[in-house]
Amino acid sequence: MKRVFIGFSFMLILSFALSEHIHAKGFGKDITVKVMSYNIHHAVGLDNELSLPSIANVIKETNADIIAIQEVDRYFGERSQFVDQARELAKLVGYHYTFGANLNLKPAPKQVENRQYGTAILSKYPIIDSKNIHLSSDGEQRGLLIGKVNVRGVHLTVFNTHLGLSHVRMGQVEEIIEISSYYNEPTVLMGDLNAEPKSKELERLQTGLNVVDTFKDVVEANTYPVLHPTKRIDYILTSSDVTYKNSNVHYSESSDHLPIVVDITLKR
Repeated sequence: MKRVFIGFSFMLILSFALSEHIHAKGFGKDITVKVMSYNIHHAVGLDNELSLPSIANVIKETNADIIAIQEVDRYFGERSQFVDQARELAKLVGYHYTFGANLNLKPAPKQVENRQYGTAILSKYPIIDSKNIHLSSDGEQRGLLIGKVNVRGVHLTVFNTHLGLSHVRMGQVEEIIEISSYYNEPTVLMGDLNAEPKSKELERLQTGLNVVDTFKDVVEANTYPVLHPTKRIDYILTSSDVTYKNSNVHYSESSDHLPIVVDITLKR
């Protein structure tokens, strides 16, 4: 009996230790993360000054875990001091990152690296896979950056895009719908869509992707221009299996757009 009792006690202690470990890691529980979409205007603010630390401070102020940024330079030119902005921002906030080049030009004089411009994803959690897919264009090349993020064991697919200014935008929407059909939920689509909430493009995205506009009930959700914003063209759209709360437009003069943040909950 003594041997049986000792064995039972050991198993009870082991079971308790494992349950504590599982609880500490968050396994078996839903996970809430804060996501942000931000057109950073290559880190030039309303004061016309270049400042990546200012953009990093916005991320820190909001405590965002996963950030989709648009208008990102990579060795692009003097306007951003030939810096790899995604990499430098990731260093400043201590996050993982992936970059998608939509413009890929020959190096500037006396430079080695190609001049690139596009979008990026920064993440507190590991980005385990990524790719950038070019979308149709009749002017500036646009793209869809896709990152798979491992959020404590749950894989979240993050789409980041910056749609065009002309009639090709609807074609780009159709391409995004087609591309996203190859990815499983949960997903979040973020970016500067250059289209307002009642536009045909937004309507088509929501029905075609079966996504929810996380700012649809926010009264003051305009994001452009920064001073007295009159347009809502920046979005965070989530798949139907993702719940959300605390949708917020964060005020900052570090870019010509206002960043938006929301807490999303992923089910296990």
